[in-house]
Parts: sequence; structure tokens; C-alpha cells
Amino acid sequence: MTVDTAGVVGAERVAAPPSRDRRPLPLWVATLAALAAGGALLLAFPPYGWWWLAPVGVAAQAAAVHRRRLRGGAGLGLLTGLVVFVPMLAWTNLHTGLLPWLLLCGSQAAFLAGAGLLAAYASPLADRWRWTWPLLTGSLWVAQEAARSRIPFGGFPWGRLAFSQGDSPALRLAALGGAPLVTFAVALAGGLLGAAAWRPWRAVWPVRRSGPGGPAAALGLAAGAVAVVAVGALVPLHDDGGRTASVAIVQGSVPRLGLDFNAQRRAVLDNHVRATMGLAARIAAGQAPQPDLVVWPENSSDIDPLRNDDAAAEITAAADAVHAPILVGTVLVGPGDGVRNAGLVWRPGAGPDLGQVYVKRHPVPFAEYIPLRQIARRVSAEVDRVRSDFVAGDRAGVLHVGGLTLGDVICFEVAYDGLVRDTVTGGAQLLVVQTNNATFDEAEALQQLAMVRLRAVEHGRESLMASTVGVSGFVTPAGRVVAPTGFDTAAVLTRQMRLDQGRTVATRLGVWPEVVLAGLAVAGVLAAALARRRPAFPGGGAGIAGEPAGAEET
Repeated sequence: MTVDTAGVVGAERVAAPPSRDRRPLPLWVATLAALAAGGALLLAFPPYGWWWLAPVGVAAQAAAVHRRRLRGGAGLGLLTGLVVFVPMLAWTNLHTGLLPWLLLCGSQAAFLAGAGLLAAYASPLADRWRWTWPLLTGSLWVAQEAARSRIPFGGFPWGRLAFSQGDSPALRLAALGGAPLVTFAVALAGGLLGAAAWRPWRAVWPVRRSGPGGPAAALGLAAGAVAVVAVGALVPLHDDGGRTASVAIVQGSVPRLGLDFNAQRRAVLDNHVRATMGLAARIAAGQAPQPDLVVWPENSSDIDPLRNDDAAAEITAAADAVHAPILVGTVLVGPGDGVRNAGLVWRPGAGPDLGQVYVKRHPVPFAEYIPLRQIARRVSAEVDRVRSDFVAGDRAGVLHVGGLTLGDVICFEVAYDGLVRDTVTGGAQLLVVQTNNATFDEAEALQQLAMVRLRAVEHGRESLMASTVGVSGFVTPAGRVVAPTGFDTAAVLTRQMRLDQGRTVATRLGVWPEVVLAGLAVAGVLAAALARRRPAFPGGGAGIAGEPAGAEET
């Protein structure tokens, strides 16, 4: 009996011992890398804002899962996800208890576990053709974010890589392909860093002082990572030189933070009326410009003004005093036992304009409506605070107020690509985000403002966020925040906002960049399946087709 050099005995292939070049990172190193990845990704987001750490975190996570068995890739991806989401979403634990917070964080981390599993599965492809590793990394991040933005219960897109890039040159890529393209660019840069740092270059190329392998190639890939992010600075921003309108934000504040912020609903309404009256007095004294529109935040009147004469009288008095229509964030009772979270235009001298009402299209599950109520009650008794489920609207938030058209989205709807885009394709000249952060903290508000920044660039629209307690502010089409307010305070802001009519490339393309990039991930996984069926390439040690399990592998 003879044994050939490929390790074949007769017709049967025998796996050779894994060479040091073909193994994954030692488990303890991979675990530290997964933890470091989560920490780096967390610090990239507000309130920290170290955006340049996002590609570093992606690189560390990619290295941790590379060449591992599927369960190892999933476990390390889950670990990274928990390190990111548990502290990032800590504001959900302020008033609802420990278990709902951990369940939410675990559900979000599960998507990173799935991405880690697929990245581990695709390792043979990345080993055979190193250039595919960055593409796989970028497309898998887009794919997991696409899934996380849709399931379950309509998804929860918080913590997308794109939302960490408010001060990065990569933010401008949103004008070409929205949040998916920005995420892809950041993860692609991370994949390039991972490929540059991965130790066994000699498994793919001969070690040379120069040439296609070794330090020169590593430096080239690292330079490519920097270039991917920096190229965003070259993207021209939309500017059609449209006319302007004066818009005021009223941040009236609330009596106290927490789930019972609206226990004194009349006090919240009074605060916003009082602040608007103060603005009217400054206008009359020539200390503030006359606004064309005043924006009140979500829940500024949790008393239905269409059913309560006192609330209607207060809002009418404020609109008449300021001589401008007010976009009121209110709760409307009905139809039936349901309620609606709405933005309602209230005109001076005329009252509510029932033809200009936006009803929130994506109520928050387990907050504004309770799916699986009997099960949810076992998790937290706080679900019983929601006595009536909020009813979803069925129209985009395109509101016509005087000579301007605004696109209204409410609270966390700003995280959803399609909900914001629908207002722009419907004719919105500026974007308005009405929100209530009284049940959370400043970190949550800053994370939400980062989403507004991306939307402003994505659609080439001046934007604003109006919050009950802060942070409120205006955002330019370049993503720059103007005059942000503090948190847990009352404030009034006024700005001349440009009204745009045109559409960016991202607005025109809509969901297609995400479809193409997620499709690239599917193609990569299918190609990896083929690669795993083929024998090892020459000089590859123990073949990459099966990715052998070493003692260090999980």
C-alpha cells in the first residue's frame, strides 16, 4: 500500500494534521478579540462618537470568527453583540426592569451571532482568494442589518454601523446608497484591516521582502481601508439652492422624567404653550424672527385636543400668539378602543387642519402596542401601562403647511429607511422628527440625533429633531448639527431652513443598494459552499475545504 503526498490511502482521503498556518486564532485570543470588537463598536456610537473605531471593531470580530467551526463563529459573534448592545441599550432598562432589557439585547446580538456563523462558514473562500474577505465582511454586515431592521415585529435597526459615522467622511456615502452603503463601506474597511493583520500570509503567498505578499501587501490593504472611508469626502452633496423658511423648535420639557412623565399631561401641554408664548413675546419685541412653522415634539399634548376643549383652547391661543401654524405632537383617541400617535397641524385663526395629520406608521412593539400580551406580562408588568394599543397609520408623513411641504416621522421611525424615504418621494422639502425622550436618557437622544444626521445627507434635506426634553436641534444636508439643546431642559430654537425639491442618488435608488449588497452576501456564502467541497490548493497545508478542527478551535 502506498501513501501519496496529498494524504490519500488508496481511494480514501485522510485529513492531514492542521498546519499552524491553517488554524484559527487560539480560543483565548479569539475571545479577547470578540470582546475588543464589541468595545470598539460601542465606542464608535454616541454618546462617545469615536467613529474611527467602527472599522477596527469589525476587523477584530472578523479575525475572531475566521476559520472557526460554525458554533464557534456564532458564539463569538454573540459575544461581540452582547458587548455592543447591553450598554448601548441600557436606556431601555431605566424604568422597565432588567429582563426586558436583556431580552432585547440578546435578540439583537443574535443577528451578530448569525453573521459570525456565516463568516466562519465562508472562511475557506477568504483563504483561497484573500480579496474576497473584505467583500464578504462588508456584505454580511449589510445583510444582518437588513434582517435586524425587519424581524421580529417590524425589526429594530438601532446600532447600525452607518449611525456611528456622523463625523466620518463616510457619512457622505449616504447620498449615494443610504445607510446600507455607509455600513458596507465601514465593514469593508474593517475587512481590509482584518485581511491586513491576519498572520499567515505565507499560507497564501510566499514570504518575500517585496512582491505580492508580506508586509508590503499588508500595508497596502491597510491603506485601502483608510481610502474606503476617506473617499466619502469626495461625494458631492445635494444643493438645489431652494428658498428658505423660518422654523422654530419648542422643547417645553416635562415635570419629571420616566414612564410617568405624562402623569401630569396638562403640565406637559402647559410647558409647550408657555414656551411658545415666550417666543411670541420675543417676536413682538423684535428679538426673534417670525417663524413660518413652529414644531412641537411627540407627546407635547397627550390630551386629545380634538376631544378636549381646554387643550384645544390652549393650543389655539399659542398659534394665534405666534402667528404661525404649529405641528403638534399629540395622541388622538380612536378609532374604537385604539389610540393614534400623531402630528397634527394647528393653524392660527383656524384651529386644527384635519387634512394635515400624520399618524405614526410604525408603533413601537411592547411600548405603544403589546404583541403576545399574556406572555409579555410575565416578562414585565409594565406592559399593562399600555391599556389601549396604538393604531398604525397608513400614509407617509407628507404635510403641507402654508408654502412649504414637510416630511414628518415620529420617534424611532427615523431609523427605518423606507419610512423616511416615502416622505421625500412624496414631496417633502424638509425633514421633521418629532420625538419624546422623557422615558430615556441623553445617550438615547444623541443616538437618535445621529440617525437624523444620516437622513439629512441621504436625502439632501435640511432636517430637525424636536424632543420634549432634548436633545433637539437642526441638521444641515451635510449632516452638521446646528444649535443642539441640552437634555432635561426647556428651550426654543429658530433657524432659516432651506427647502429642497431635488432627489439624491440614494433617494432615487431606494432599497436597491441594500438588495444588491445583501445579495452579494448570499452569493459569497454559496461560493463558500463550493469552496468547501474542493480539495486544498497546492501548498495549503491541511486543505481549506473542510477547515480542520485544531485543539484551539471551538
